[in-house]
Order: sequence, then C-alpha cells, then structure tokens
Amino acid sequence: MTVGNDAAPQQHDLESGVVESAVANAEGERQGALACDGEFSDPFDIADTKNVSAESLKRWRKAALVLNASRRFRYTLDLKKEEEEQRRKVIRAHTQVIRAALLFKLAGQQAIVLGTSVTPPTPNGNYAIGLEQLVSMTRDHNHSALRQYGGVKGLAEMLRTNPEMGVVGDDDDLLNRRNAFGSNTYPVKKGRSFLRFLWEAWQDLTLIILIIAAAASLILGIKTEGIKEGWYDGVSITFAVLLVIFVTAISDYRQSLQFQSLNEEKRNIHLEVVRGGRRDMVSIYKIVVGDVVPLKIGDQVPADGIIISSHSLAIDESSMTGESKIVHKDYRAPFLMSGCKVADGAGTMLVTGVGINTEWGLLMTSISEDKVEETPLQVRLNGVASFIGIVGLTVALFLLLVLSARFFTGHSKNPNGSVQFVRGKTNFGQTVNGVVRIITAAVTIVVVAVPEGLPLAVTLTLAYSMKKMMADKALVRRLSACETMGSATTICSDKTGTLTLNQMTVVEAYVGRNKIDPLEDDSKLHAAMSSLVHEGIARNTAGSVFPSKDGGGIEVSGSPTEKAILHWGIMTDSQVHIHWKGAAEIILDSCAQFIDTNGCFQSIDEDKAFFSEAIEDMAARSLRCVAFAYRSYKTDEVPTDEHLAQWILPEDDLILIAIVGIKDPCHPGVKDAVKLCTDASVKVRMVTGDNLQTAKAIALECGILLSEKEACEPNVIEGTTFRKLSDKEREQVAKKILVMGRSSPSDKLLLVQTLQKQGEVVAVTGDGTNDAPALHEADIGFAMGIQGTEVAKESSDIIILDDNFASVVKVVRWGRSVYANIQKFIQFQLTVNAAALVINVVAAISSGDVPLNTVQLLWVNLIMDTLGALALATEPPTDRLMHRAPVGRREPLVTNIMWRNLIIQASYQVVLLLVFNSHGKSILDLKHDEIEHVNTVKNTVIFNGFVLCQIFNEFNARKPDEINVFKGVTKNHLFIGIVGTTFVLQIIIIEFLGKFTSTVKLNWKLWLVSFVIGIFSWPLAAVGKLIPVPKTPLAEVFTKSYQKCVVACNSR
Repeated sequence: MTVGNDAAPQQHDLESGVVESAVANAEGERQGALACDGEFSDPFDIADTKNVSAESLKRWRKAALVLNASRRFRYTLDLKKEEEEQRRKVIRAHTQVIRAALLFKLAGQQAIVLGTSVTPPTPNGNYAIGLEQLVSMTRDHNHSALRQYGGVKGLAEMLRTNPEMGVVGDDDDLLNRRNAFGSNTYPVKKGRSFLRFLWEAWQDLTLIILIIAAAASLILGIKTEGIKEGWYDGVSITFAVLLVIFVTAISDYRQSLQFQSLNEEKRNIHLEVVRGGRRDMVSIYKIVVGDVVPLKIGDQVPADGIIISSHSLAIDESSMTGESKIVHKDYRAPFLMSGCKVADGAGTMLVTGVGINTEWGLLMTSISEDKVEETPLQVRLNGVASFIGIVGLTVALFLLLVLSARFFTGHSKNPNGSVQFVRGKTNFGQTVNGVVRIITAAVTIVVVAVPEGLPLAVTLTLAYSMKKMMADKALVRRLSACETMGSATTICSDKTGTLTLNQMTVVEAYVGRNKIDPLEDDSKLHAAMSSLVHEGIARNTAGSVFPSKDGGGIEVSGSPTEKAILHWGIMTDSQVHIHWKGAAEIILDSCAQFIDTNGCFQSIDEDKAFFSEAIEDMAARSLRCVAFAYRSYKTDEVPTDEHLAQWILPEDDLILIAIVGIKDPCHPGVKDAVKLCTDASVKVRMVTGDNLQTAKAIALECGILLSEKEACEPNVIEGTTFRKLSDKEREQVAKKILVMGRSSPSDKLLLVQTLQKQGEVVAVTGDGTNDAPALHEADIGFAMGIQGTEVAKESSDIIILDDNFASVVKVVRWGRSVYANIQKFIQFQLTVNAAALVINVVAAISSGDVPLNTVQLLWVNLIMDTLGALALATEPPTDRLMHRAPVGRREPLVTNIMWRNLIIQASYQVVLLLVFNSHGKSILDLKHDEIEHVNTVKNTVIFNGFVLCQIFNEFNARKPDEINVFKGVTKNHLFIGIVGTTFVLQIIIIEFLGKFTSTVKLNWKLWLVSFVIGIFSWPLAAVGKLIPVPKTPLAEVFTKSYQKCVVACNSR
C-alpha cells in the first residue's frame, strides 16, 4: 500500500486553502461617500467600479442629466435586478434547507412504512435505467435507490459505461446517450430583438418633442400652404428623426450581437473526461450521462453525478444552496450537484444528469441573461455629457426666449424679407406655425447639445476592442478591465506557463549521491531503489498514462510538472509507504536518511551540503527542482478508509529517494514583451512559488532583471521574508521588488494590497484556486486559460487563452487604445457641439434666424453621435501608445492638447461661417439676386461648409498630438468607409433633397468654396499643433473653481 502527498508544491494550484480577502476597496468607498464637512464629492469620480458600493452607483445615476434612460443605462449594472438576485439567493438558501429537512422526514416515513425498497429501474432503450429515475435519485440524494441499483458499479453497468475506462465515446454512442438522457445545455434567453432597440432609441424625450412638432408643422403647413407645398417641413423633420432612430438602433443592435457572442465564449468551459480509457479535453456542452469526469481543486462540477473515487474531496455548494459552507464528499455523501466548485482534494465522478435535468440547468434557464456593468470611463463620460447637456439646455432656453421675443416684436423676417408676425394682421395658424418653428429650433439645439451617445461610445469601443482581443488570445470577462488596463502601472506575473512555455522535461536527476546520465539508464540502480523511484512517481501523481490514439506509443496527462516526471518514470522502466513530492529544499529539510544506488540507507547529515549544492546548481541554471521522499509505516498503524482523511501524515524523518531538475523554457518573444512594458512605464514583477535561484535565473533570461547586480535584496526577495516585515517596511520594500520567490498565494495578495496602498494600478496573473483572492483584489486579474482553474477564471477580469505573457502586453495596448479612442471622439464631438451652438445662438441674436435648421442639425447629430463614434472609437492601437506613461485614473478626459485643438477648430468654424451669415451676399457675389434666394444659397453654403468641416476634422481627431493625421488611415477600412459614405450622402442631400433640408443645388464654384472651407481645417490643425500647451490641466483649474463654488453654496 502506498500513500502519496505533495509537500510545498511548485505551483499555486497545488497549495491548499483559500485565503479570504477582508480588505475593502477603500478608494471605491471613499468615492462613494457623500460630501460632508464642507468637502466636495463628485458623484462621477469613481476610479474603479470593480468593488464600488451600490450607494455610489445610485448616486451618479441620480446626478446624470438623461433624456433617454433606457438607452443611456443599457450597458450599466441594473441595480434593481441586482437587489432582486440577492433576495433570490437568500430565498434559494432557505428553500434548500427546507427541502433537505422535508426529504429527510419523507425518507424516514418511507423507511418505516415501506422499508428500504425502491421502485425497480425501468429500461430506457439501450440502457437499464430511465431518465426520470436517474434524475430523481440524484436530485433527492436517494441513497436507498443508489444501493438498490448496486452502487456506482451497478449504476455504471446500467448506463453501459466503465468507472475506469469511461464510455466508448464514438459518435453513435454519444448520440444515443443524448437522445436517451438529454444534452448538457439549457435554453438561453434570447437577446433583445432589433425592434426592442428601435423602441429604446425612440424613447428620447427630445425626439418625441420633435415628432410632435413635425406633426403640428405638417398639419399647419398643409392648412396654410396647401398639400402640394405644405407637407415638406413636417415630413422632412419626421424623416430625419426616423433616420436618427434607425441608425442608432442598428448601431446598438450590432454591439449587442458582439456582446452575446463573447458571453457565449465565456460560458464554454473545457474540461477533461475519460472516454475509451483516454483522457480528452471536451466542451462542457458535450458532456453526456455515463461520462467519467476527473475532478481537481478549482474545477466546476460540470453535471449532476455520483463519486466513483475521492481523496479529501471538498465541494463549495454556495452557488446552489446560498451557504458558503464547504461540504466533504465521499462514499457516504456521494451525490454531486452541477455548477458547484471543487474547493479541495480530487476525485472522479460518474455523470447521471445533464442540462435541464439538473438543478443548475433549471436555475440558469431562469437567470441566464448576462449581467452588465458600467466602467469608470462610462461614469465619467456621463458626468461630461451631463455638464454639456446643462450648457445645451441653458443655450436652448436662451435661444427660445430670444427667438420668441424677436418673433412677437416683429423683428423676425421670412426668407423673402417680409415680417413674420404683425400684431392684429397675422392669422392664428401662421402664428402657431411660427411658434412651432421656434420650439423646434430650440429642441434641436438640445438634441445636438446633449450627447446621449457619448457614454455609449465607450461601450462601442469596448465591444470592438473585446472582439479584437479575442483574436489576440484574451477573453474579457469584465468590461471595465479593458480600460483599467490602460492605467496599469505594474504587472505581477506568474513564472510557470506565463513567462515560460509550461512544457517541462526532466533534464537532470540525482539518485543517492549519483547523477544519472543518461537519464534513461537505470541499470546503475539497485532493484529495490528502482522500484521505489517508480512507486514514488506513479503513486504520488494526479496524472495518468494511456495508449495513444494511433497506437504508436503512450500519452501522459496531468500538470506539466507531473507529465515531465511521469515521462521520466516511464523511461526508467506488508508495509505502507507514505510518499512525498515537492520543492527540493523543503523536502530535503524533512529527510533524515537517503538511499544510495545499492539500496542501502545512509544518514543524510554529512551529505546534506552535497544535495543542497546540487539543488542550487540546478536552480541557477533555471531548472525547477523536485524531490521524492518516503517513510515506511506499519499497516496496523494506518487508519481505515473512514478516518484516513483526518489522519495527519508524518512530515519528518523522511527517506530521500531522488532529486530531479526540470527544464521549462521561456516563451519566445517574452523578453521583447517585458521590454515593451518597461518602455511603457509598466513595471513587471515575477511572483512565483519556485526556488529563489530558479526565479532569478528565469528573471534574467526574461529581462525582468537586467543584470546580476540587480539580483539582490530588496529587488529579489522570498515570500516568507516579505511576509514578516512590518507594514512600514513592507511599503518601502514593495516598490523595489522585481522577483518574489517561494511565495504563497497569501504573499501575492499581500504584495497587491501593499502596492495599491501606494497608488499603483496593479495587474495580476494567476492560475490556481488559491490565486483567486489576489485576482479579485487586483485592479485587473488575469487568469490562465489553459492551466487556470475555474475558480481562478471566475475571480478574474480577463482570461489569457494561450497562457502567454505577450498576450497580457497586448491587453495593455488595447486598454490604452480604448482611452485614446474615447478622447478622439470627445474632441470631435465637443468641436461640433461648440460650433453649432455658437453659430445658431449668435445668428439668432443678430438676425433673428438660425442658419442651421432642424433637419440639418439632425443630420449633423447623426454624423457626430453615431457615425463619428463608429469611425473614431474603432481605431486600432498604435505602437506610439506603448511609448507613453500609463493614463492616470483621475487625469482629465479633455487634456490641454485637446482643448487647444478644439478651440482652434471651433473658433475657425464659428468665425468663418458667421462671416458668411452676415456678409454672404457680397462674398458669394449674390448682390443682384432676390433676397429669398440669397438667404437660401447662403444658408446652404454655411450648412455644406459646416458638414465638410466635420468630415475633414475627423481626420484631425485621429491624431490629436501628431501633425501627420493620415498615418495608418488606409488600414482602418471602417473609418474610410464612414467618411466616404458621409461625403456621398452630403452630396445627395445638397443636390437632390433640397426640399426636405431647405437647401438649393450648388454650382461647382460654391462646392469649391465649401470644399476649401472644410479642407482648410487640415493645415490649420497642423499649425495649431506647434503651439505649446501649459502642463497644468485646464480642466483641473475649472474643476477647482467649480468645487469651491459648490462648497461655498453648501456652507451657507
């Protein structure tokens, strides 16, 4: 008999126990606190939505100025649903308790009345048991039924499977099982339909007012001008509004489809099953009844089932019962529920229920709609949108008053020069029509001024980035992680599988004092020694060996470390032995003897220095050192199976069998990726459970340590040393750490928390269950897609599908790209907003008329809000982004460079077009034309020039701080397509839709004038970028003044 045990394991996923983080996100709570004691608290200043309080989320929603709540808050956390879900969890927990008590009572009554008899199984096609009986037994945890069916072995025979070899696994067998017992899928609620998006786009208050105004204009127009001419204004406004609604709905619907496909990818877990004696990786959706599934710590139980074998197996059933109590599973409690997590130990299960025939499937059917959550940038943009909206509403109200005053005092004139309103002479219909036009003009200003699409531009760029990141092997689980990564200042990375390939090979081995060379040669070993080596390898592992599919050899499964050792063990060809395997220096400290090559026991005291030197030598050559040891025990001293789990295994007086060195080469290109991070001012730190010497060697190879001189404390430190430091010492040391060796998951968590206290934005990679607290606590948690456990993945924000550090660096690029793209869009939108508002307001005050009418402004709004967002928010990342410092979490969204660009472009457009508005007659040489024609031509040129300014300014917005705005433009086909489409549609509007937009056809000279007005923005932008800007952000100056005003008002 042999017992296997791992000591001080090499990988975090082998360490037992999960450390719960009790540290609250103080920063999030601070931002969520209400203003008090005369301090200003900005409701939109939420640096991190990962751990923010519900109160803070409610607060910014209340503070936002919103015209279309259903659209604006579509991609934010539904707080009401969240509260309902919490209540459901409590109800579910109580229901499970009541159900368990009731089942216990009924089972007792049934035993008294009927004894232990159970209804005999009913055959189901090729199988000796029916679906309902299987489901009932598992759901009710019916031990009597399981015994009647012959236990696990009897049930396996009924299901035509083998507890060791699994199902046959061919296509016919799998199809038969799905037909008989169902598939491991459940109905997913369909996403919103396109009609739903149309309805939500329609909910905008301003658009509703415009539709009402259009209906009034249509009725009054037909009444006063007849049906032939009177319908144009009303219908054109209606068409423009409908166009805005349709384009908005199409854009939102496409985003929704992207999110749906990404969410489907998140749910598609892959796991090991045993089929035909082989271990294969399959999708969770392809699990069938009868499958044999190995379970290890961190796995999700993929279906309902019964334990075949287990070793200290503990299950976290909180996802089903609502209680966080860990339940131990063995032959006395063999039933497993789908959706639960393996908290500790290992085992194998026989699948007895899948899909909607499980409690988990029924639960997911009812709540399968994915949660959405806001991002910090989204919250801040809601603040910006609210501020702009307040300015726009103020301007619109002012415009309404000015136009109304001019109209009723007789200062407003028609295009032909006649006065619009004369007291006592103008009839009621014409008066109402005039008032409707004024209201329409004012409301249109609100439509343009309140940027409802601004916060949604974040979602657009995130959806685009997430799709592209999938191609770069990064699956985003939390939206906010994309943008937060742009602010990351440090990355705490695992070594194994992230910086290295996780393809391990035993390259060196010591048995006794002898080095085995070549490794395959075991002829030098005594027979007893050889037997112990094989026993220590084969018994003390979670891996397995089986014939390959083609029959040409063998295949090995398990963790990379175990696979390497098993390969070596395969190549080398009573009492109870308790076997230990683990970190070489820790195992060595627990050994009192070693076995030499003759099979004789020798005291280790005199030779400990030799073995320590061998370990250090291998570690210095970046080899992972693993030792094997054992201890003999008398059979009668070993507890029975019932008490074996509680037995404290002996950890001292071990006998050393062998020490092996395992090579795990670095990922190709990892050195370049680390250098890229360093250039981007992101510090890379290695946090590993490996020997410090091994960690140093790999860090030098990867470029984390640049020289041997750096490889000393505090740059290189052991986890135990860091743990023992005082809080003050720890804070001083943390920033200098580049390599932490022999670290436990709790050390990693401690490092993350210490760095965060110092203002660092921390990204962490992890793969083990015990990494979950650090992944959750970090600002951005990266779980490994290949080696990562399901618990680690669920605690993470992003899953790296290829376990490669280079993919983490790509996420940094995309994170910075998200922020940069949003800034481009803000600059573009604010320029349009400012120019449109000033042009219309100044023209209204000076002449009583607005040069940009309702339909024209709706078209501009479409260019700005939806098409502009599509063009600018989907710019791919550039290398230039990785030569900047990380974006500060509280850096102003509108930088001084953006203010400079915005002011130059908006001032140019305002001044030039207002000059055309007041002196257009002489500039355009229209002195001899009728006044009505002059006004129409002039307004058409202003409208055309204004739109072309925005088209050309979109190029400027691509590169806010670069003179060459055309760099890489040909690679962005979407941008070229949108700009080209906008230009073509503008030509169609001017040349063919004049009746609807109140414009006239322009000759080639006037088109040339409009084109020159627009294209002049290019050289103007280039010259403007030569103007230096102050270092102190203008936004900060304005914000401080605003905050002082608020504090002063509050103190009164």
